[in-house]
Amino acid sequence: MHTILGANGIIGEELAKDLQTNYSGVIKLVGRNPIKVNPEDELCKADLFNIEDVHKALEDTEIAYLTVGLAYTSEVWLRDWERIMENVIEACKKQNCKLVYFDNTYMYPQDAAVQKEDTPMTSTGKKGIGKKLAAELLLNAIANNEIEAMICRAPEFYGPGKTKSFVNALVFENIKKGKKAKVFLNDQVLRTLIYTPDAGQAMALLANTADAYGQTWHLPCDDNRLTYKEFIGEISNQLGREVKYSVLGSLLLKIVALFNPMIKETQELFPRYQIDNIFDSSKFKAKFPEFQVTTYLEGIRNIIQDYEIK
Repeated sequence: MHTILGANGIIGEELAKDLQTNYSGVIKLVGRNPIKVNPEDELCKADLFNIEDVHKALEDTEIAYLTVGLAYTSEVWLRDWERIMENVIEACKKQNCKLVYFDNTYMYPQDAAVQKEDTPMTSTGKKGIGKKLAAELLLNAIANNEIEAMICRAPEFYGPGKTKSFVNALVFENIKKGKKAKVFLNDQVLRTLIYTPDAGQAMALLANTADAYGQTWHLPCDDNRLTYKEFIGEISNQLGREVKYSVLGSLLLKIVALFNPMIKETQELFPRYQIDNIFDSSKFKAKFPEFQVTTYLEGIRNIIQDYEIK
């Protein structure tokens, strides 16, 4: 049985689709109000803060996938990521199941150094510290042979469906509404984005590869990185018309943060938008050379079609 904890987000959804298509076993979706992705999915209501709920959710599970999302506030991340990880590790140990943890890059330093699996977790932001504490709990459990597990890490999302990201919200959704696209701080620096269906497929592949456990993996991204100027230029090329956009500068963002909670909560990441953001996934690509990474050109095309942008 494959059990997805926190299955209502885009990564849980893409993961469930790929598991159903390419791997055997029952798929159980766990959440406060889980919804089927595939007709055959089993549903389990559970609160991951309740250890008894987590134990029940993981009964008969061979592989557990932790893809839960938390409210986008610093205090919640600082307080709750550890609590969830503690419960999940304890339940996996009791049920003797493997754990695959979907993680992000908030714990990495906000600098231009290439991000690799061994990049130190030295972020000083509250969200970054919250994610670091959760990752360290799992890494310690792995090192102490308490649990068979891995970390699958991804940078910023872009993708079709219900993908939630700044690129989707500020670029594609604004274009669909007939508004100017918007980008943070600098349109001339390189960005690394992960296409959400690729993230789900790569995570499923790793989870079903026995010798991938006990490690951290960067999930695969297109290495032909684009600046935001180039990214929006490609959207223009594919639409056959000029897509106009504006760059949100630091002063404007500081003002907007005073009354926009989402922008306020994003401030710890702003240094990363002023410099090249190079997330390296060469370890995964060397292990799985047959994996077809979606190019930015293909990803943009698919999102335009999905959003029905004209």
